[in-house]
Amino acid sequence: MSVVGFDIGNENCVIAVVKQRGIDVLLNDESKRETPAVVSFGEKQRFLGSAGAASATMNPKSTISQVKRLIGLSYCHPDVQNELRLLPYATSQAPDGSILVHLHYLGDNRTFTPVQIMAMLFSHLKQIAEKNSDTVVSDCVIGIPVYFTDFQKRAYLHAAAIAGLKPLRLLHDCTATALGYGIYKTDFLLGSPTNVVFVDIGHCDTQVSIVSFEAGQMRTLSHAFERSLGGRDFDEVLFTHFAKQFIEEYKIDVYSSVRASTRLRAACEKVKKVLSANAEAPINIECLMDEKDVKGFIKREEFEKIATYLLERITIPCNKALADAGLGVDDIHSVELVGSGSRIPAIIRLLTALFKREPSRKLNASECVARGCALQCAMLSPIFRVREYEVQDCFPFSIGFTTDEGPICTLSNNILFPKGQPIPSVKILTFHRTNMFHLDAFYMDPSELPSGMAPKISSFMIGPFQVSTGGKSKVKVRVVLNLHGIVAVESAYLLEEEEDDSVASSDKMEAEFSSESDVACNGVENGGSSKAESAHIAAANSGEWRASGVDGMQRGRSRRLEIPVSETIFGGMSKAEVSEAQEKELQLAYQDRMMEQTKDKRNALEAFIYETRNKLFDLYRSFCTDVEKEEISKSLQETEEWLYDDGDDESEMVYTSKLEQLKKLVDPVENRFKDDNARQHVTKQLLKRIVDYRTGVKSMANCDRDAVINECNKAEQWLREKMQLQDSLPKNCDPVLWSSEIKRMMEVLDATCRLLMRPRTSPQRQGDTRGADHSDTSDNSWKE
Repeated sequence: MSVVGFDIGNENCVIAVVKQRGIDVLLNDESKRETPAVVSFGEKQRFLGSAGAASATMNPKSTISQVKRLIGLSYCHPDVQNELRLLPYATSQAPDGSILVHLHYLGDNRTFTPVQIMAMLFSHLKQIAEKNSDTVVSDCVIGIPVYFTDFQKRAYLHAAAIAGLKPLRLLHDCTATALGYGIYKTDFLLGSPTNVVFVDIGHCDTQVSIVSFEAGQMRTLSHAFERSLGGRDFDEVLFTHFAKQFIEEYKIDVYSSVRASTRLRAACEKVKKVLSANAEAPINIECLMDEKDVKGFIKREEFEKIATYLLERITIPCNKALADAGLGVDDIHSVELVGSGSRIPAIIRLLTALFKREPSRKLNASECVARGCALQCAMLSPIFRVREYEVQDCFPFSIGFTTDEGPICTLSNNILFPKGQPIPSVKILTFHRTNMFHLDAFYMDPSELPSGMAPKISSFMIGPFQVSTGGKSKVKVRVVLNLHGIVAVESAYLLEEEEDDSVASSDKMEAEFSSESDVACNGVENGGSSKAESAHIAAANSGEWRASGVDGMQRGRSRRLEIPVSETIFGGMSKAEVSEAQEKELQLAYQDRMMEQTKDKRNALEAFIYETRNKLFDLYRSFCTDVEKEEISKSLQETEEWLYDDGDDESEMVYTSKLEQLKKLVDPVENRFKDDNARQHVTKQLLKRIVDYRTGVKSMANCDRDAVINECNKAEQWLREKMQLQDSLPKNCDPVLWSSEIKRMMEVLDATCRLLMRPRTSPQRQGDTRGADHSDTSDNSWKE
């Protein structure tokens, strides 16, 4: 089994797999290292990746792209509405407020959710990985943007489960980049951490992280982001510029045509890349709209001028990351710039002025996330041994919890998991309750989230449970912020205590911090825990009956009883819905395989028609009669006309039947041709064998030599007579001497001659044997 890292970009995807000697980026069917994040629906088949991108221009309304920008969001979200205005396919609002994509497929109108579309993309990437590694792919680590909320992360996990993948971790993009950067470096300063800023300017977003490196470990200090600022925004600036220019010069409005807009945006992206290395760039598009060819021209200075407002926004997440990390510019040792949108020279100049040093580009801008994810997957999987390296990521948002009685308070504030909390982390909450109660998780500060995101996360019902005593009992709830950065209630249990009469029970709610470490995350610990708290947690988890002594007030015996926990996710998929989506994906995949097999059969029939027609007037010309030639030519012509007319869209069975019918006509002619060549070859072999046997009997006894020569003469006589009959027939008649008959004659000759030529050993006479035995016996007796 392989371990794989996936970087699911807004525009392209990269797959990295761990090999015994390192990490390789896999090639797709087009031998490219990047696979378009596109799913296109034809009339009877899906086209995924590169095939989907190829059909985007001709079939834009059935081609789904930018699904990463839609997953886990509601239809009414402001960013979603901005996205949908740029996307050509039809969408609507689902009853639960999510997004539905409308498509025409298999003769029917169908709807899919962004999670289902993402699952299709995952399935395609999994197929590429399995084809390249020649083994099953299940364990993986998937890169995600730092601004993903709890619901978006769960949507990714559901999509992966639908595709048959098992994500070991959802890893922040910049954390994956930092892991690939730091694990191989050996020149970090001794005694003090090395602070590195990672700026990832992708196709649609910008992420900034500050990571502190030391020997054998890395620790993420802060994350910041600008969700709607990426390379495509600079493309859109060029699109708006040229669209306005074409209205004035050519009187065409590309906004009115989906196909023209798609082509112009693709051309603007190329112009942006040219301007990254050149001072000016032209644009030429043939038949853009209304059968008009368009031309344009722009200089780099003009491009940077009209994109000034975008360039200024680049500094916002950079300054925010510095502030959250509590560092100044002088505390930064280096700046690493990655991402597909990071090649604009003006961005490099801007970051140089901000950090007082030129950004470095040591990492592969497009592959660093996938490589880091693959490396983390190898560290988490038992399949590979990776040298110990501690990866400590941090959570970019603050999470709080409330109960029926109000917010849960810690020693310092109402935040259970503050911003910058290490991932993973565990908190033990202690409550005094008589019956079931609810816990609600939410984001404490909505300003930390991307705009328009709801603060609610999920709700947990603790119970039901029964208290044997009349008063309140102590309930302990284990809350985790797991490797994926998803908050959950892992377990809950009841502690029934036998108290002394002199001790009064207190009705209070408290939060205790555990110092538990998660082995799967290379020993990342939840900080701020005292040894006493650790001892208390160990006591609470180590058995059914324990000495209490929990808060220094109560002493006695305690009994631990597990309490059921049920979770309600706001807008998430249920297990039944995930299973239904898995079944639907299997059906779609089966339909794709059937269509591919049908295409193969159609192509085989088409190739057979052209190949046979050429051979009929070349290689097969002497081996078929005029009647056969006419009949075969007529059948080939009729089949070809049918194939390009009524047979253009038929089933696999029909194509197979047509091919078999043609082969029945062609097989006799083909057999004559093949047997003529084979007959000449085996005839030479038989004659050579006869000569070899005649030469090899010179040293044999007369009787055996005569027998071998007689067999050779018989075979030669038979071959001569048969060849005379065969030579008297034209080549377009079935042969009287088939090559298979000559092979059988050669086998019979070999068996007979080898038997006659086998060395014979003469057995000893019985008297001689007795004499030898008698002599030995007498001799031995004499010796005795």
